[in-house]
Amino acid sequence: MGNYLNIGNAGFAAARKGTYVDKTGMISFINSELGTKNKLICVSRPRRFGKSFAAQMLCAYYDKSCDSRELFEGLEISEDPSFERCLNKYNVIYLDITLFISGAPDVRNVVQNIKETVIAEIANSFPEASKGASLAETLLNTVKTTGERFIMIIDEWDALFREAKNDSKLQKEYISFLRSLFKSSWTDMIFEAAYITGILPIKKYGTQSAMTDFREYTMLAPRRLAEYVGFTEPEVRELCERFGMEFEEVRKWYDGYSFHRAKSIYNPNSVMEAVKNGELANYWTQSETYESLKIYIELDEDGLKEALVQMLGGARVKIDTISFQNDMTTIRCRDDVLTLLVHLGYLAYDSDEKTVRIPNEEIREEFVRAVAAGRHTEIAKLIRSSDQLLEATLNRDEEAVAAAIEEAHKAGTAPTFYNNEQALRSVIRAAYISCVDEYLKIDELPSGHGYADVVFFPKKNSSKPLLLVELKWNKTGEGAIRQIKNNDYPQALKGYGGNMLLVGINYDAKSKKHSCRIEAFLQDNRTPENMVISSRPSPYMR
Repeated sequence: MGNYLNIGNAGFAAARKGTYVDKTGMISFINSELGTKNKLICVSRPRRFGKSFAAQMLCAYYDKSCDSRELFEGLEISEDPSFERCLNKYNVIYLDITLFISGAPDVRNVVQNIKETVIAEIANSFPEASKGASLAETLLNTVKTTGERFIMIIDEWDALFREAKNDSKLQKEYISFLRSLFKSSWTDMIFEAAYITGILPIKKYGTQSAMTDFREYTMLAPRRLAEYVGFTEPEVRELCERFGMEFEEVRKWYDGYSFHRAKSIYNPNSVMEAVKNGELANYWTQSETYESLKIYIELDEDGLKEALVQMLGGARVKIDTISFQNDMTTIRCRDDVLTLLVHLGYLAYDSDEKTVRIPNEEIREEFVRAVAAGRHTEIAKLIRSSDQLLEATLNRDEEAVAAAIEEAHKAGTAPTFYNNEQALRSVIRAAYISCVDEYLKIDELPSGHGYADVVFFPKKNSSKPLLLVELKWNKTGEGAIRQIKNNDYPQALKGYGGNMLLVGINYDAKSKKHSCRIEAFLQDNRTPENMVISSRPSPYMR
């Protein structure tokens, strides 16, 4: 076994000894592409989303220098018709670009080091084949001598773009090297398949991919590999049952990625850490620090601050992903920042709606931490005051609620556009950011004889009351409460079965002041004075 050629199955064997979630079904997909025009595959995922595990699994399956049958027994791929045909049948070249970078005294020598070391190992393993001037020539000579094509697996292929993100000369040298392997008339003769992984998709120059022959499977469009992005819901349910974890809480913390072919995908590393430790917590910081997030959300791109406020409040934000150049330096607009955050796993993308959102509680904490420690002081202040606003609402402190919404107005919406109820609704969404912890927010809910402006439904196991919010413009908070009652909104929501708070919020354009009126609406015989609302600290209180 070599360092790069036919490295064996030790990596996958180690994974099988622990708690293993069967993702071998992906092998049948790769088998179906062997030798075809779609055999060049690039998979991009965030850190800790199983890229290296998958690469090691493929090495173990295809590598002809070892016998991996026992490792795959009982797994999904063992039932596939292609299992026997391809098992341990190929010479596999495995390159981990991060290891080349970490072992190089000078990053500028990495490309040359890759060429020299891999050529030397192949020449040593196949001395009967003549060594060529390039890696591609050496591989071609070996195939001609042995009659056997290679499978190439490159893990973290884009690490050089991240490590030397400002060295355009080195990046071009690296791309030229990869093109010499995968965009030449020799490719079909040399490779049965190539599988490369990275955090970012393949670099674009303008609208053109640097390696056009690769078929890409990304966080924007994972296609047939969607269920292998992370853990599926059935897989997580099984883990929760096995380790005695509360599934709904695990879902709240780690779910949130959704694609056409897989509607509910979980962060795999965080789920495994949670079940291993028996504790729900933020494990994202073990793979990504908020520093990397902070760098990008502090960019002064037009509209970025407003987008952050909306998403922290639970909203989805429209995005155009086309202009992103698939690197970390060519950031030209707000949408480039948001697209990068999708690839890094900080945002979830909906391809139907063309929107992004914060996927789960774990990532929301990262955003809050990054904002609180960064230069967006207005957003940080809004986050800190949001807990106080929710507490004031639950305690029916009308003056405190009006004052807190005033702060949200300053932080979240430009005064020049603050001129109607729709703008007021966007401010309410920002002001009640803390509600996402225990509430589900619905705008314009059909109720009674009209539409309730904003309804906050308590999540399962929450003891909070339902909040029914009516917004008014140049009227009064009392008038908003009157409309709630006249239109019979509470009666339409009676099936909810719990207590409600009716919240009327008005903005007076002349005085530029908010006012608020709050009343309790009870589903039982208790009086408002006897109504006790339990409250526990929110994770957003800093």
